[in-house]
Amino acid sequence: MTEYGRGPGSQPWHPDDPLYGDQGYTGHQHPQQPQHQQQPHQDQQYGQQGQYGWDSSQGTGDPYAGTPGEQYGQQPADPYSGARPDYYGTPDAYPPPQPPHLRQQQEQQQAHQGQQQHGQQQHGQQQQPPQQEEWRSEPTEEKLSLFDDRPEPAATDADGADGGADEDAPREERSRSRRGGAKPNKKNKRRSGTACLVVAVVLLGVVGGGGYLAYDYWQTHFGAAPDYSGEGTGEVQVEIPKGSSLTGMGKVLEQAGVVKSVGAFTEAAGKAPKGAAIQAGTYTLRKEMSGSAAVAMMTNAGNFLTIGEGRRAVQIYAAIDQKLGLQQGTTEGVAKSRVKELGLPAWANSDPKIKNPLEGFLYPSQYSAAKGTKPEAILKQMVARANENYAKVDLEGKAKELGLKSPLQLITVASMVNAEGMTHDDFRKMARVIYNRLKPTNTETNGKLEFDSTYNYLKNQSKLDLSPKQLRSFDDPYNTYFYKGLTPGPIGNPGAEALKAAMDPEPGDWYYFVSIDGKTRFTKNLQEHQKLVQEFNDSQKAKKQG
Repeated sequence: MTEYGRGPGSQPWHPDDPLYGDQGYTGHQHPQQPQHQQQPHQDQQYGQQGQYGWDSSQGTGDPYAGTPGEQYGQQPADPYSGARPDYYGTPDAYPPPQPPHLRQQQEQQQAHQGQQQHGQQQHGQQQQPPQQEEWRSEPTEEKLSLFDDRPEPAATDADGADGGADEDAPREERSRSRRGGAKPNKKNKRRSGTACLVVAVVLLGVVGGGGYLAYDYWQTHFGAAPDYSGEGTGEVQVEIPKGSSLTGMGKVLEQAGVVKSVGAFTEAAGKAPKGAAIQAGTYTLRKEMSGSAAVAMMTNAGNFLTIGEGRRAVQIYAAIDQKLGLQQGTTEGVAKSRVKELGLPAWANSDPKIKNPLEGFLYPSQYSAAKGTKPEAILKQMVARANENYAKVDLEGKAKELGLKSPLQLITVASMVNAEGMTHDDFRKMARVIYNRLKPTNTETNGKLEFDSTYNYLKNQSKLDLSPKQLRSFDDPYNTYFYKGLTPGPIGNPGAEALKAAMDPEPGDWYYFVSIDGKTRFTKNLQEHQKLVQEFNDSQKAKKQG
């Protein structure tokens, strides 16, 4: 490159000079310095006489310099950048010549700086070149983390000066401070604070949700079940279905508002006295009872009345009087006088010849009948239970399908099945015998049912050895030996199995049946039936003689 500012000089450098290094072409390569790093000792080398083979005979020195002696007072040009590092002007701008005493002082300062740099190089230190300032028309907004606040602006004096940037601060921040960067936006601080608040709320929600799940798991598996306290208030009727487990009973009571939880009931039932059992049936209980209070009330036999399948209304009336300690006939009188207030369906009294309007609607079950209970309250429970069970099936549609006139006739068939059958296995065949005899084409009995149970009903008795002559001569609408077809109304209160059999009879051609020693036998004609009748009579004689 062209070497401006060099001349033969007046005195060569001495090797003892601290700035003296591997200079000249001595076989050692001079270490290359960064582009923007100042090299005072190299600049002075350029001023030596003939240091790089510069012969004085070829010229008198720098054509721009005055005298050879004045080049020591000049600031040497940067041989790598072609510009003077101490000036922001053009590279070719040179300072005016300086007096000899100023040049000597400057040489001493340069020598001192060279010693410092030489020491740093020996200790492996390297001076970082100054970074040129990047001037922009507008400051760019710095990117911040979600949780970082923007840095505060540097303090300025009254004239807007920087006031001195902190040398320990990051270079980018000092640079912006020197450039007079824009003030930080306070919205970013608010935004970061809001973000922290949102995160805190989410964390609290997660911790709270986890705590609730842990508490719920503990309560479900180890904690005491939620429960009410006391005997409860008011009155509510609940029905416990047949075959229900303790858990099933607890669900019924919880849904009715009797107990607070299923667990409260099952825990109390597990602690009940040995032998105390909760039967299926209708219970009159209270609202918001403790589990133990509900169990105690449901296991106290003195508080309940159990009605068996197929029992007649007059038998049920007598049982209620006895249970409540009332005079005999009290409940029957209430049933007759207040029949319209007990909740019977409209089709219940379809025949004026019906002896007892409640027959067939006093549903077999267990009912609350504690001391002080009124008869009409118990009767209402029974009718309500019957309506509930009858509503579960299509009585009207099934009656038409089977050739009957009304739902009441279907219940009447069920009452006869319940009265004549020995076991549930007999019910469906028994129902088929009734429907076969009701057919207009029936020539075996000519449309008559001829059931002993109907005669016993009108006589309010239960006899087996009835006289055929007496049966056929007694004139009464309920005597099926005298009248064709069904009785005006039911002859008892059938249970669920009898009603099911009446709605779905077993296919067959049977017209007769006889029960011998607890087993019912079915036949299709009179001749076979007579043989069974003789066998039955012989069995009865043997029992009397024995």
